[in-house]
Amino acid sequence: MSRIINLRQARKRRARDERRRAADANAAAHGRPAAEKRLSEARARLEEARLEAHRLDRGAGDGEDPGQA
Repeated sequence: MSRIINLRQARKRRARDERRRAADANAAAHGRPAAEKRLSEARARLEEARLEAHRLDRGAGDGEDPGQA
């Protein structure tokens, strides 16, 4: 004997499943986990700090604007 199903519920379930599959595919293609985002931001800040640590300061008496090179 076949199982009786509610067609409205079956359509909604199928639509939910399709949206979930599309969202998962989108997340896999474009998204990154939050931990990975924080790690890359921390690495960028560290690299910027290292770069700033090696910056040469121009003396005020040399007559050149440090922004103009």
